[in-house]
Amino acid sequence: MANSGCKDVPGPDEASFLYFAYGSNLLTERIHLRNPSAAFFCVARLQDFKLDFGNSQGKTSQTWHGGIATIFQSPGDEVWGVVWKMNKSNLNSLDEQEGVKSGMYVVIEVKVATQEGREITCRSYLMTNYESAPPSPQYKKMEKETSHCLSESGKSPLQAQDKNVG
Repeated sequence: MANSGCKDVPGPDEASFLYFAYGSNLLTERIHLRNPSAAFFCVARLQDFKLDFGNSQGKTSQTWHGGIATIFQSPGDEVWGVVWKMNKSNLNSLDEQEGVKSGMYVVIEVKVATQEGREITCRSYLMTNYESAPPSPQYKKMEKETSHCLSESGKSPLQAQDKNVG
């Protein structure tokens, strides 16, 4: 397993930002499709949120063919994910990938805790106006590919959070 603690990568500066990913962007291959500057920073935990899967406005995605990941506030729960350090030049492509212009997701600022207990502020996304739905086949497959991102329970973030995955 790759080291999941914060790397010796400096934190964000005026040219970069930190992005907390909890869904398909856990995969290096996926985040790099449109955001080549993304560099793994660390594994982190978002407290008082819960992972869910759903369809925006109740419409099944033609790309995913099932529920896609989102988060919602839920006191006492937690979401494990990956923090990526990215160049600000990738902000527009990341927002586009997440469907911000179409209103599918909104940008949120979250405080996450690293495995070492360090608190960092990150950009993330929250689906708006969605209906819960079972995870898409791609998310179920992805769960098996996220072994580089383990929670304290020893399960991948999706496996640790959703009994419908796997």
